[in-house]
Amino acid sequence: MADSSVTLFSPIKMAKFNLSHRVVLAPMTRCRALNGIPQPALAEYYSQRSTPGGFLISEGTLISDTGAGFPHVPGIFSDEQVEAWKKVVDAVHAKGAFIFCQLWHVGRASHGVYQPGGGSPISSTNNPISKRWKILLPDGSHGTYPQPRRLETHEIPHIVEQYRRAASNAIRAGFDGIEIHGAHGYLIDQFLKDGINDRTDEYGGSLANRCKFLIQIVQAVVEAIGADRVAVRVSPAIDHLDAMDSDPVSLGFAVIERLNKLQQNIGSKLTYLHVTQPRYAAYGQAESGKHGSDQDEAEFMRTLRKAYQGTFMASGGFTRELGMEAVASGDADLVSYGRYFISNPDLVLRFKLNAPLTKYVRKTFYTQDPVVGYTDYPFLNKTTVKEQALSRL
Repeated sequence: MADSSVTLFSPIKMAKFNLSHRVVLAPMTRCRALNGIPQPALAEYYSQRSTPGGFLISEGTLISDTGAGFPHVPGIFSDEQVEAWKKVVDAVHAKGAFIFCQLWHVGRASHGVYQPGGGSPISSTNNPISKRWKILLPDGSHGTYPQPRRLETHEIPHIVEQYRRAASNAIRAGFDGIEIHGAHGYLIDQFLKDGINDRTDEYGGSLANRCKFLIQIVQAVVEAIGADRVAVRVSPAIDHLDAMDSDPVSLGFAVIERLNKLQQNIGSKLTYLHVTQPRYAAYGQAESGKHGSDQDEAEFMRTLRKAYQGTFMASGGFTRELGMEAVASGDADLVSYGRYFISNPDLVLRFKLNAPLTKYVRKTFYTQDPVVGYTDYPFLNKTTVKEQALSRL
């Protein structure tokens, strides 16, 4: 519902969490967790971007040792990882903020160098990602995605169990909840999209079958940690890593219909639904690219937002102005920001003051340096803040 008085800085109650504003740190892979273990630099990075009553989503965090598709990404499947995450979560909580752990498995978007024993990545299909896309390898070079191995029907419950266990581990590490990454061409999306899923069993073919894997994961995780600690991210209209669907609107509706039904059956809402706007496909990997009209994209998101019975988070190429419009019009309850937050740890303050933003340096996005391009971006100095305040008098 439209309410022009609502801004990015209006408080909101999201499940049991009282948020002071609606500017969310989006989940972003940064490759700083050496050998899959969160390092002290992660505590510094997330703490810098924490505000009292703010909400953060962790980078994609692996549910198992077969889940990686980037170098040095963190996991949440071992006790050592759980212990290391505790320090990160504590640093965020010390600032009065909340943080969810994004549970991630890349599926076929992997490579033998990331797989135990150099094995084949798992997926819904035997077909590889096309040569249009390249995978970042540990030595900094880029390679071709290999042929994946189609999961056997009897193996799928084991993957569901890995999500459940990872969710329980996240709560053990102190996270306030988890977000299930069902977007951007990774494992769950490889089941959802008919451009990838060519299965003939109960997990392929119809929309109901293609949604089954995601819904089984959501149900398992909800049973483990409670619905008010569980969120879901999807991207029905995005073709990242060849994740195309012949009818993105129907796919979005099918997922939402099932999430709504699940919420009704358990008598409790999920924390939120996180949907990536189509323009991510154009701007997620490069600085420019063709994308649909703003009107078409806004209408697509609005349609999904109206259908979902719960808190709705939008992401994908939002500026301050577009974020303000989205929450004022009721098209989103919260907006998550990625690259702006990388180079502006105090993004919430800068947005409040409408202050200039520091430009990000793309070449440092996926390096292992614990400082450069990670924790060394500047904060607004006190003089600038004072000048900005005076200019508004």
